Amino acid sequence: MTEPLRVLIADDEALVRGGFRVLVETEPGMVVVGEAGDGAAAVDLARRTRPHVVLMDIRMPGVDGLEATRRIVADPELADVHVLVLTTFDHDEHVIEALGAGAAGFLVKNTEPAQLLRGIRVVAGGEALLSPGLTRRLIARLTTRTGAPRVDPAALASLTAREAEIVGLVAHGLSNADIAATLTISEATAKTHVSRAMTKLGARDRAQLVALAYRHRLVELPEPR
Repeated sequence: MTEPLRVLIADDEALVRGGFRVLVETEPGMVVVGEAGDGAAAVDLARRTRPHVVLMDIRMPGVDGLEATRRIVADPELADVHVLVLTTFDHDEHVIEALGAGAAGFLVKNTEPAQLLRGIRVVAGGEALLSPGLTRRLIARLTTRTGAPRVDPAALASLTAREAEIVGLVAHGLSNADIAATLTISEATAKTHVSRAMTKLGARDRAQLVALAYRHRLVELPEPR
């Protein structure tokens, strides 16, 4: 029997936590292993319950979601725990900080329930997830802010045509399964291409791969809205 996806909910509002709990626990194959009202409690619960995914609010009293994310990502014993940030605004500057802290991605809180559940599965599978509502402003900050990643031209040139194509699809928010369907290849092949591209470009994770893709014009910036 396949182990259910273990989800930890961190939000300072009890009603929000309750809503997410009901949503997650009514989904087959998912279970909530704990709730936390602040970042310190979230880190402690993550160490005790070892969830696959932490749904992390940013603004919480005491230790906020950003610092909690940093602590979880920095703990070698929590290497299999993935943080999915939930925020009220998809252009929130804190989202940039969360991705920099090592969050696997983010969604806005008013995301449709089906998208949130899909997001949990995507993140649990080791993929990054950016909100479908990701704005041009957010992408611009990811790619032009001080310290934004750059790579050696030789590394860019080392990408095969297929790898460059797939990096572009990753930058547009496609998961490995989406890429496989788009290019009519297996999901394993898509995952291999993504992994090789990340290695060649020195990307820490898929979120950073997205930043590199836009920074080096492997994909065009979205048109202003």
